[in-house]
Amino acid sequence: MTARRWSTPATPDEVRVHFGRERPLVGMVHLLPLPGSPRFGGSIGAVIERARADAEVLLAEGMDGVLVENFGDAPFAGGRVEAVTVAAMTMAVEAVRRVAGERPVGVNVLRNDAASALGVAAATGASFIRVNVHTGVMFTDQGVLEGEAHRTLRERERIAPDLLVLGDVLVKHAAAPAGIDPQMAAADLRERGLADILIASGARTGAPTDPARVEAVRRGAPGAPVWVGSGMTVENAAELISVADGVIVGSVLHRGGEVGRGIEGARVRALVEELRGSGGR
Repeated sequence: MTARRWSTPATPDEVRVHFGRERPLVGMVHLLPLPGSPRFGGSIGAVIERARADAEVLLAEGMDGVLVENFGDAPFAGGRVEAVTVAAMTMAVEAVRRVAGERPVGVNVLRNDAASALGVAAATGASFIRVNVHTGVMFTDQGVLEGEAHRTLRERERIAPDLLVLGDVLVKHAAAPAGIDPQMAAADLRERGLADILIASGARTGAPTDPARVEAVRRGAPGAPVWVGSGMTVENAAELISVADGVIVGSVLHRGGEVGRGIEGARVRALVEELRGSGGR
């Protein structure tokens, strides 16, 4: 994509060009625990090798891009992560970028560190970030998370103006303040937070996304690309792809459907075939 001003959210056509497909399929690379986190296994080499291997399978079996996330680092920081986390994620994303070639790679620094995600993306050449709370407030197991869209977009303009920002609408593993619904949150995320792509998800990792929630997000932000962010399976793929402009999928693709066991090619292949046959062109 050509350089865009941060004041103009991406159009559906720009997103299509960016990902090379009308309804992109993005696979999650859930990183093993990183140095400094409680469950780190002692080898950054093992973390990077798993990330590389998972990305290879996802892309070989038909995913249009991948999103790298420090999923194994629970319990997550509510604000800025430690420097060692940024360093380790930069190494892992760089390894995945080498596998992906020209295909899009994204970064999500849990729980809500958009500044570090931007830094990793700018340093590695990744082309999009995911921000769990880009606008508004959510109550989470990390405490109260507040969106910092004003800082994120100004920093993007400074270091990575071509990069897309994907924002969650009332992110999973969290509760919204009273009186806020998906339609209202989507309107703010697009119109005031200027997010390029809006993500609708289920309540938890792997939980199915309610098609009615996707439609509510679409009503709140007409014309904005809306993606499904959790719970897609072979069984519900046709229903969800019929209401969504793209998909992010992760846990169901691991062996036995258990995150951390490694991506299984047959699972990716089955889902991709179902999605392509159901309108995920």
